[in-house]
Amino acid sequence: MDFALQASGTYDDVLAAARFAEERGLVAFALPDHYLLALDEEHAKTTPAPDAFAQLAGLARETSSIELSVLVSPITFRHPAVLAKSAVTIDRMSGGRFSLGIGTGWMDREHEVFGFEYPPRSERFEMLEEALGYVTAALADEPIGFEGKHYQLERFPLAPRPVGTVKIVVGGTGAHKTPYLAGTYADEYNIYPGQDLEQRIERAHRAAEDAGRDPDALLLSSAGFTLAAATQDELDEALDERASNTGMSRDELDEYHAHRNTPVGTYDELRDQFAEMEQAGITRFYFQGGLELSNEALIDALSE
Repeated sequence: MDFALQASGTYDDVLAAARFAEERGLVAFALPDHYLLALDEEHAKTTPAPDAFAQLAGLARETSSIELSVLVSPITFRHPAVLAKSAVTIDRMSGGRFSLGIGTGWMDREHEVFGFEYPPRSERFEMLEEALGYVTAALADEPIGFEGKHYQLERFPLAPRPVGTVKIVVGGTGAHKTPYLAGTYADEYNIYPGQDLEQRIERAHRAAEDAGRDPDALLLSSAGFTLAAATQDELDEALDERASNTGMSRDELDEYHAHRNTPVGTYDELRDQFAEMEQAGITRFYFQGGLELSNEALIDALSE
């Protein structure tokens, strides 16, 4: 199992997290793409949500080896031409280390605040599929163009070209459409664990085969706000603290973790949980939350 880190915050915060991840030998560092990271006005004042692509361009010049990724950009924010141009730009600035994650968008409130159009979920999936086709065409070695209901790209030579291969990431909790899109277009499928995990992976592999792609080449990854400690007593203390910080009761937090299938436990228990994920085919895990103390300690423990 390879490990990665996902963080958010001011540029100084994410730079510190990216350098920590690179120094510890993690394979990738990712930023979420949200224009709000707190839904109520009071917390929004103190919870910065900078532009992910601008930050990743900076990280491209201030890191040297770690993969950089956006997990994931809502198609409601940017036209796929902007996504493709931004991806190529960061790819070149990083020496070929950038992965582009694209999704439907799900946070209603940030669309309301900023005035983004927010079509029904079925239409957003339609837009996402076209965007994936558009970006694939824009990144192709030779001009192939794209024609869809929402987006069109003329068959025209585009410059500059990537220095590497800009990897496309598709992620989400969907049981059918998401694995189909991942298998058809993506290099990486970011999938949350759940009871139907094997079925979703199988659907993604089947979609890859139908599209004439190698299903074994699809990287399967997962992510979560993992919490771990050396002992059960320390874990209980950390869980109580997280519940207090998030305004939840301990029961509510435990229910949230169970619903998201978040890896929680002692270090030994986490090793077993990651081994089970790897057995299912997941070979990369993104620790969300940046440089939380629990993340630093867990990463160091897993490196032992």
